[in-house]
Amino acid sequence: MELGEGLKKILLAGIGTAAVTAEKSKEILDDLVKKGELTVEQGKVLNQELKHNIKSTVKSAADSVKESAARKNDQEELKATISKLTPEQLAAVKAQIESMQAEAAEKKAAEDSPAEEAPAEETEAEASPAEETAEEAGSEDTAE
Repeated sequence: MELGEGLKKILLAGIGTAAVTAEKSKEILDDLVKKGELTVEQGKVLNQELKHNIKSTVKSAADSVKESAARKNDQEELKATISKLTPEQLAAVKAQIESMQAEAAEKKAAEDSPAEEAPAEETEAEASPAEETAEEAGSEDTAE
């Protein structure tokens, strides 16, 4: 709740700042028009642009607050789902996460150094026959 409240306060502060800025800029534009440094039409155009910029800023801030609230809801749903898992299911999820992290690390390493990828594949190929031999030995032990 604290994160949502904090974001709400930031959004409201931004809206307040935008409103004060709009008022002050209108006053400055009116002063410039009075002094003759700016025509009335130029002042109106600048004021319209400012209002448009403020609206887009407020909209983007509101969208970011909505996105963060949605992410928070997703996190809460995920926590609720995880709390319902059995220890076996939890272990399976952990194993899957670890394998996904390992794959991502391998992919990143391959992207960072594609020239070094070939020796790594040879090492894996060399390990495979050894694994097969160990598996065969294990199956012979169970046969005896």
